[in-house]
Amino acid sequence: MKRVVLSLLVENSSGVLSRIAGLFSRRGYNIDSLTVGETQNPAFSRMTIVSSGEDLVIEQLSKQVAKQVDVVDVKILPEEASVCRELVLIKVEVDPEKRQQIIAIAEIFRASIVDVAENSVIIELTGRESKLEAFLNLLSGYKILQVARTGITGLARGSFEH
Repeated sequence: MKRVVLSLLVENSSGVLSRIAGLFSRRGYNIDSLTVGETQNPAFSRMTIVSSGEDLVIEQLSKQVAKQVDVVDVKILPEEASVCRELVLIKVEVDPEKRQQIIAIAEIFRASIVDVAENSVIIELTGRESKLEAFLNLLSGYKILQVARTGITGLARGSFEH
């Protein structure tokens, strides 16, 4: 199975997300990650969808998505020719004595401490999925209270517009 990152430029109208998700569901494709946000032009939104499948399935999937009325453009974002990132917020239980250890780990990964409470901290980290996983693995010795991940979003490298 191959993992694919699809970047869709869609009309910014109600029901688009539902129709795209419905297409995946009807065809039996799983969506591993989905992010949507308005572009520089408020008439359009960018959807980044991560899915898995064989080469033929991925090709068929991108063709079916491109046929949707609200879809303006579909691009497959190859790893070597695109920039893909994800954001994670992690709430970690920490005693005041161990807080400095958590801060030191966060600094190594260029993460930010965005909230400090008496017995917990919230850490924000952005990067490649592998970086986030490595960070979470380093925190496995601490009590992680909550994790919120945005899912992958990405753009093609270079001057190409979409």
